[in-house]
Amino acid sequence: MQIVTTHKNTDFDAFASLIAATLLYPEAIPVIPKIINPNVKAFISMHKDLYELKLAKEIDQAKVTRMIVVDTNSWSRLERMKDLANKDDLEIHVWDHHEGSGDLNPVWKCQEKMGSAVTLMIREIKKRNIQLTPMQATLFLAGIYEDTGNLTFPSSTAEDAYAVAYLLENKADLSIINTFLSPAYGEKQKNILFKMLKNAKRTKIKGHTVSINKLEVDGHVNNLALVVKMYTDILNVEAAFGIFEKNGEGGCMIIGRSKTQGLDIGEIMRKFGGGGHPGAGSAMLKSGDIDEIEKRINDVILGNQKAGVQISDIMSFPVFTVQSDTTMQDVAMVLRDKGCTGFPVVEGTKLVGIISRRDFRKARKESQLKAPVKAFMSTNIQTITPGKSPVEAARIMVKHDIGRLPVVDDDGKMIGIVTRTDSMHYFYDLMPE
Repeated sequence: MQIVTTHKNTDFDAFASLIAATLLYPEAIPVIPKIINPNVKAFISMHKDLYELKLAKEIDQAKVTRMIVVDTNSWSRLERMKDLANKDDLEIHVWDHHEGSGDLNPVWKCQEKMGSAVTLMIREIKKRNIQLTPMQATLFLAGIYEDTGNLTFPSSTAEDAYAVAYLLENKADLSIINTFLSPAYGEKQKNILFKMLKNAKRTKIKGHTVSINKLEVDGHVNNLALVVKMYTDILNVEAAFGIFEKNGEGGCMIIGRSKTQGLDIGEIMRKFGGGGHPGAGSAMLKSGDIDEIEKRINDVILGNQKAGVQISDIMSFPVFTVQSDTTMQDVAMVLRDKGCTGFPVVEGTKLVGIISRRDFRKARKESQLKAPVKAFMSTNIQTITPGKSPVEAARIMVKHDIGRLPVVDDDGKMIGIVTRTDSMHYFYDLMPE
């Protein structure tokens, strides 16, 4: 017997990949976890006649010889499949778009960093010339759109976009997708968001603005992920975590959201037995003190997160500077000779201003070119520390409409400079090897 299954808290990408796998493995029985996202449950309810889905308890696991796993590579994320873990003759295939080794130890796998798992499977479907029905194309497109935020998440790839185009060519219905991808936001969600905002606190962890919120909830509440996303946006933090403890039942759920490349939520959630993507993830814990869980999240960010690109990686040094008593005429010549658009201005070693070509507009008379640069420089100096990310540098430069940021250490000493060009090289993946 062959089965295909996916992770608990099944989202659209997981379910779409499950169904796509039945096209690639026609003899495999789709086994759906009991715990699935509400919008996926609604979709299945509307289309139950199209799918012959089984639960794990309905399968005789002793007869399973091949298991195809999609959208995860971890035993802990599978539902009621522990008996298979010790089966010597089990052949495991994995289709996963998350990084990380996992513990399934498959005999075959397709594991590539992609915006969605179903994109990997569409590649193979196209290769085999498997014809899709409009409903299959619609489901697969919902999987891609949900996991990539309609191709807006940083994890989105060109191949995800090509897959979207292919599915639209196969008559994927956008109106159906909009219906099922619009999450419900009702009174329960509103009350939880209000409580979270009432107890909100921000903290700096490894240079990132993070909020960790702990809350008891009564019974099952749908779409807590939407609540955490709204909480992240309202607080305007780089990352937020909601730790939701079920009142009187034990166990809790962790949901994370990140808007910065420096904090990979999926990597953090994998430390708790969950998973996800750089921008979003979750984990279910059967037990645990929520204060201790908060501490563990802090520890993971501080000690175990992969270090992202920092300002120190892209800044220029040593920094060419001009003294504050240098004439504007001499500065103009240096700007021309070096092909630069501006310089930091110092008095001795102290940073006192920034002079740029735009400041020369203030010198309307020729005689003013003999005046010292301190008369025309900008004294509203914006700086950045070396541990910050290029994303933060870009935000500061956009906010203040400036083209360069001196990089200063904890003692205020200038150790480098980052320019608008440096940031653009980072964003467009033009970093030197």
